[in-house]
Amino acid sequence: MAKRNADMKIYSESYDEHAEYIVSLTWDDEANVWVAVCDDIPLALESASLDELINRVRIAAPEIIELNSLPQRESLRFNMSKHEKMVFA
Repeated sequence: MAKRNADMKIYSESYDEHAEYIVSLTWDDEANVWVAVCDDIPLALESASLDELINRVRIAAPEIIELNSLPQRESLRFNMSKHEKMVFA
């Protein structure tokens, strides 16, 4: 299982410096896409490329936070996992 963490700072005058939004990035083997989910924002996106998905989250998350009048937090944390099934012959 591969893990990668990347932090993105979202600053405003009223952010909670002790909290962050955690975005889970998971590979969907059946659909062949990466999926980003954060229930706190709420956010659900998918993309065939991990880099493209992270860029989409970086654009969408601040907009969704603002539109839903959610508290600004210091950062987004990305938690990534990829699970593969091995079939033995």
